[in-house]
Amino acid sequence: MAEVRLLLGFDYGSRQIGVAVGQVITGQARELCTLKAQNGTPDWAQVEKLIKEWKPDALVVGLPLNMDGSPSEMSERAEKFARRLNGRYNLPVHTHDERLTTFEAKGERMARGGQRGSYRDNPVDAIAAALLLQGWLEANTGA
Repeated sequence: MAEVRLLLGFDYGSRQIGVAVGQVITGQARELCTLKAQNGTPDWAQVEKLIKEWKPDALVVGLPLNMDGSPSEMSERAEKFARRLNGRYNLPVHTHDERLTTFEAKGERMARGGQRGSYRDNPVDAIAAALLLQGWLEANTGA
């Protein structure tokens, strides 16, 4: 397997998909953007643009498990999204337990100076994507 240096992380949702970028060398991830989705389907042209721009070595998709660790309906949809990413872009796709990342992302937003308006108007999906990607980096690279 080729050495993984740069990753894109996706916080999958039915209306929005948060995207983050992370580097294995620094072990750091940061938020990138939020993509709109229609019933869980993104604008694939936007995804392709991100892949071409960032040239990631691998992708990480958050797996929204139930609190007891069992699969949820959304985790099945996130796994399907991960398979589609792999099929379309022929990149390794990893899934990572993302329980509590949206909750943590809301806390992070508050720590940065509070939430302006609703989460629908000012989503935290990209922050959640950065948190889940950071978690994957820590679990898989010793960062």
